[in-house]
Amino acid sequence: MIIDVHGHYTTAPKQLEEWRNRQIAGIKDPAAKPKTSELKISDDELRDSIESNQLRLMKERGSDLTIFSPRASFMAHHIGDFEVSSTWAGICNELCYRVSKLFPDHFIGVAMLPQSPGVDPKTCIPELEKCVKEYGFVGINLNPDPSGGHWTSPPLTDRHWYPIYEKMVELDIPAMIHVSTSCNACFHTTGAHYLNADTTAFMQCLTADLFKDFPTLRFLIPHGGGAVPYHWGRFRGLAQELKKPLLKDHLLKNIFFDTCVYHQPGINLLTDVIPVDNILFASEMIGAVRGIDPETGFNYDDTKRYIEAAPTLSAKDRYKIYEGNARRVFPRLDAALKARGK
Repeated sequence: MIIDVHGHYTTAPKQLEEWRNRQIAGIKDPAAKPKTSELKISDDELRDSIESNQLRLMKERGSDLTIFSPRASFMAHHIGDFEVSSTWAGICNELCYRVSKLFPDHFIGVAMLPQSPGVDPKTCIPELEKCVKEYGFVGINLNPDPSGGHWTSPPLTDRHWYPIYEKMVELDIPAMIHVSTSCNACFHTTGAHYLNADTTAFMQCLTADLFKDFPTLRFLIPHGGGAVPYHWGRFRGLAQELKKPLLKDHLLKNIFFDTCVYHQPGINLLTDVIPVDNILFASEMIGAVRGIDPETGFNYDDTKRYIEAAPTLSAKDRYKIYEGNARRVFPRLDAALKARGK
């Protein structure tokens, strides 16, 4: 089985964005604020949005199951207050849940949290618990920068985040560390902010001892880890200067990376530098990079091709990347698959 651990509902019917625009308008003009019940999306519209997009490409490219979450750039935690984020997260998570019920063999959910700048993360726990316990979601997306590119929150290693971590450990779920839209003109959302955040999250963990407090906590850093694999020697050296253990002992029991790296040399580097046990297959399809690479004639985000062509990977390695590691990092996914005889 080929499990894609990084998929977002980027193709949701247009009514979702229209409702969101009304919600944002309602921040300044309460009379314009829409009711949740005013968002009407039928099952047929959901089916069409998936069958003609993600599911079609999954079949064409040979993947079986996508771990599916709301559109990352739409999380936009910097907009409005906690009530705005809570309502928006609830709507987006419910749509992903409905997709997972319509296509149970192909999609399983991961939750968006109702984060809001300056608000205690424990306010996210009711939505988190609902998604895991009622919807059967297998993880969460955690935004380390709800401010949208201004980085006003404490580092991920700060006790500020501990209520989320305690609940993650209790429920045995991982978090993908994933920022949302950048409202800082210095940082392009997908070309800079995402990759900056991946690198920043890793470095925050390197400089502290978070996993001593939470030895079973698991983070998935997307987009191949940002700059991490490319600068592995720098991080090893910095850990050494800080008198930290070797990275394999300090971080790699708890931190994992996906394969959303959109060219062959990048995947070759990732698989050469990072242990295979810490790499999970992903494409972020349909996501940030949708075009066709003129050098290959294939889509940039057709990442299975890169795994197949990576010269140092054995058949056993590919099994770990495609399936085995995902089952280990997402125990609730493994349990759900076993319950279906898979």
